[in-house]
Amino acid sequence: MAFLMNQMLSSKLKTFSGGGAEEDGAAAGNGKETAESKGMSREEFEEYQRQLVEERIQRDKDFATKKAERANLRVALRDKYRLPESAQDSATVQMAGDDIDLPEDLAKMVDEDEEEEEQRDESFLNQLQSMDLDALKTKAQSTMTEMKQTAEEKCSVM
Repeated sequence: MAFLMNQMLSSKLKTFSGGGAEEDGAAAGNGKETAESKGMSREEFEEYQRQLVEERIQRDKDFATKKAERANLRVALRDKYRLPESAQDSATVQMAGDDIDLPEDLAKMVDEDEEEEEQRDESFLNQLQSMDLDALKTKAQSTMTEMKQTAEEKCSVM
């Protein structure tokens, strides 16, 4: 009777407390995942490991591409606003090579901003060229004399 109770309860207690049988399997793997710990055959486990490595490589590649795109955008913005260059961004762009471009949405935004800025510059230059400087000078002088007269009238000291 004791034998039956021991058999029934010991298996339940081992699973409850983390058990000795599973610890032996984990100890054999030196803390690393093994096919037995994942419940797979050796071939399935090798395929699983290979897929993990491929996914990690693809993830790192995508991350490097995004990082280079951002650096390229920062370089373009620094050029546009005439800010000092960053050696880190330049190095990131050079490491990525010439195949990295701005994302389409950002490129459209930068192009639109450049067009607006050019239009503003052209319209301002046109206004300056069409402006009559003599008329502006006479208007400024008349305004100054009017201000002096008003100040003299209102101020008893002057």
